[in-house]
Formats: sequence, structure tokens, C-alpha cells
Amino acid sequence: MRRLKRQLLFSFAGARRPNRDESIRNEIIDQCLASRKKCRFLECDDQSQRCHKADNLMKLFQSSIFCLQPPGDSYPRRSIFDSILAGCIPVFFHPGSAYVQYIWHFPKDYTHYSVLIPASAVKSGDANIEKLLQMRDEVVKLIPNMIYADPASKLETIEDAFDLTVKGVVDRVEAIRKQKKDGKEANSQNKSLGSISRLGNWEAMNGILSSPKNLGNTAHESGKQ
Repeated sequence: MRRLKRQLLFSFAGARRPNRDESIRNEIIDQCLASRKKCRFLECDDQSQRCHKADNLMKLFQSSIFCLQPPGDSYPRRSIFDSILAGCIPVFFHPGSAYVQYIWHFPKDYTHYSVLIPASAVKSGDANIEKLLQMRDEVVKLIPNMIYADPASKLETIEDAFDLTVKGVVDRVEAIRKQKKDGKEANSQNKSLGSISRLGNWEAMNGILSSPKNLGNTAHESGKQ
């Protein structure tokens, strides 16, 4: 299940509810169709019968990271359990879909296994499902960075908080060493330039003293005194 390559960010299997004003299925389906590269809609109308075949549903859910689970004729749906069995994270739009009914079967903290998007936000158009789920996906990717892995666990192959800290310290030390090295090279160059300058002055002075003309002038000036 963990090795499945899920090409879709989210998906929805269901049908519209045109006669129910409170239903958000129309908005969900429209958003899914508008995000064709990220979402797939499997229409479950009475004519196609596609949703009556378990293979169709499981293929869809196994290719999706998130599975939208809006209320149908009742708050819970059979699709909720199908998506979980397929390893697809359920996205609920009302607490009654799972949180208050299956307290024996699901964790108390629903954020551990699902996403809740208020139906009112979807209905009003304030909630962009694709953007919200992309954020959730990024947050899930950050989890290993926030925890410390048990060396005996399979998570050891993933960079955890300790690995990132060590890496950060090593990078920082290397940066400091480089700065010091660059500083020493700059100081060395300055010292070399200073030595060359002093040598030039000495050679100039030596030239003045060793020149016969200059020596004569010096003696002549000394005699005058």
C-alpha cells in the first residue's frame, strides 16, 4: 500500500444532488472538474453503474492522495471505508460523517487520519479544495523534519529532525571555516603587499646612500657644516 504511486491529489466518486439545496456536491464536482490535472471525478449515476463495481472505486482511491467524502443521503458513506482501505486520506465536510459516530474505530484526534473542510466554506466559494489539500500535503511532508526517528524503525531512511540539525551544524561550521580561510588569505595578501612596499622604500634609501654622487653631496654638505 505504501509503495503505490498516487498520481492524483484528490478524487471524488459520487453523483450530484440537484434536488437538495443544502448539498455541496455540485460545488465539489465543479471544483474537481476544474482541476483536471489534480482531481478525477467518477460519476456514480444509476445509468452508468460504474460505482457498483468495486474495482473501479479501488483503482480510483488507490491512485489518489485524498478522497472527498461529502454527505450523501446521510452523513456517513460507504465510500469512507473504501477510501481508508485503499490508503486514501478521507476529506470530510461535516463532523457527523465520521467523528461523532465511529469513536471506537477512529482516533480521537481526527487530524491524524483525515481532513475537515467546512461545508459552509465550500458552499460560499471561500474554500479552494485543491489549494487546501496541497497545503495539507506539504504539511504531511514536513512531519519527518519535526520528529526523531527510532534507529530500529524503517523511518531511519528518512531525514528526521536530528539529521537536519546535524546537517545544519556541519554546514555552519564549514561556512565559518571558509570565512576564516578567506580572511587569512586576505591578511596574507595585505602582509605581502606591505613587505613589498617596505622593501621598495629600503631599496630606494639604499640607492641614495650607495650612489657616489649622493655620497659626495652628503660629504660636501657635511663639510659645509
